[in-house]
Amino acid sequence: MSTSSTSSQGPPTSIETRLFINGSFIPSQTGKKFPVINPATEKLTASVYEAEAVDVDLAVAAAQAAFPAWSAKGAWDRAQLFFKLATLLEGANSELARLEAVSMGRPVSQYRECLFSVSVSVSRLLRYYAGKAADVQGESSLNTPGFVNLTLRQPFGVCGLIIPWNAPISTLMVKLAPCLIAGNAVVVKTSEKAPLTGLLLARLIQEAGFPPGIVNILSGMGPVCGAAIASHMQIRKVAFTGSVRTGRAIKKAAADSNLKKVSLELGGKSPLIIFEDADLEKAIPAAAASIVTLSGQMCIASSRVYVQSSIADEFSKRLVREIELKGSNTAGNDPLSPATVRGPQVDKLQFDSIMGHLKEAKEAGYQILTGGDRDGDVGYYIQPTVILNADENSRAIKEEIFGPVQCLSVFESEEEVLRWANDTEFGLYASVYTKDISRALRVAKGFEAGTVAVNTTSPMVAMDMPFGGWKSSGEGRELGPHALDAWTEIKTVLISL
Repeated sequence: MSTSSTSSQGPPTSIETRLFINGSFIPSQTGKKFPVINPATEKLTASVYEAEAVDVDLAVAAAQAAFPAWSAKGAWDRAQLFFKLATLLEGANSELARLEAVSMGRPVSQYRECLFSVSVSVSRLLRYYAGKAADVQGESSLNTPGFVNLTLRQPFGVCGLIIPWNAPISTLMVKLAPCLIAGNAVVVKTSEKAPLTGLLLARLIQEAGFPPGIVNILSGMGPVCGAAIASHMQIRKVAFTGSVRTGRAIKKAAADSNLKKVSLELGGKSPLIIFEDADLEKAIPAAAASIVTLSGQMCIASSRVYVQSSIADEFSKRLVREIELKGSNTAGNDPLSPATVRGPQVDKLQFDSIMGHLKEAKEAGYQILTGGDRDGDVGYYIQPTVILNADENSRAIKEEIFGPVQCLSVFESEEEVLRWANDTEFGLYASVYTKDISRALRVAKGFEAGTVAVNTTSPMVAMDMPFGGWKSSGEGRELGPHALDAWTEIKTVLISL
């Protein structure tokens, strides 16, 4: 265990730093550790044990041993454990919020209020899938004379989950809940940038009474621990959320090993189209919130906003005011303070990448309507930024910046803006504001994206509806009943009479 630094609200007095394997917390086999740096202070929060391939082997062996009994357990028995865990998560909400604040910089105020918070969504997600436990079912057919034919849906066995840092507990539970309720055993790799809430979740899983070995949670680096999971011969499916580059590497490792199934939720460069008849009282705050939430560190952030020329001047002025208001830390930059609304970027690497994009935009001569620089001298804070009319082939438009940087462009026609919106390899999320229902449906149909929002925008998602990307933004779907199918294999049984 390690003790964290002090702050205005006080982080947790102690932080779990060990690996969670076979129901127990243990050091890594090598004893090696890595630092977790608070991006708001640039100081050490904790030193966490680093899992390597030998630790992955231990976790997989534990999961293999636990899987038969777990998969044979009745659906309602698994569901009862989910209900217990949901209650424990609700009780740990403040502790989870503080751990995220001192590891990846997410303000505790945003954690409580945002759609991705534990209190609002994750406990509900667990209860949702608990209610779906008995829905893992097959089909039957009497269409072949002399036969009764049926299908069985059965769990894969041991599965791997590789989790990002931007919403670590939420993205973990989106994968873990349907995977477990379908009867699989799991080995999780949390992000080295935000491993602390995953280890707290491990404690709650232990308290809820889950059998040892069913959930194993490892802290480690992608090129070592993540690669070991992606290539492990006894892991039958792996799910990953993160960058397109890493997604490609995972898919290749899966193909080169045992051709394990892969589901990917990757990057985005989400367009938001504002037509001249849009309700600006709703559209402007939504557009601002989408890029300020999580300091722009969301794959579904509305990073490209297209506004029709007839309302462009009014919209741009009001958007800038709204972004400056929503992104203002008037009481200081401490993520542990309830008054802080915007956190830092997760680490220096991400900070430097975003600052490089801003420098390039300035050198290209693009007009910066607000922001464009770092915020303060301590911590990896960047001012919320709006870039006007960047070239549609520029890096600012084409690449996922993953920060509080929004590109605002002016369009004339529906045909033109839909072409711009789709001119990307990303296809995760897209939004449109208009009062014309026919136009809304045309544009929704025309968007090349896995999720389309009409008169709303990200971070809006629906728990009972599928979520995932088109094109390079991913493969497979999360949430809703589709996720249950994604975590089971289908078997046809032909019975001769």
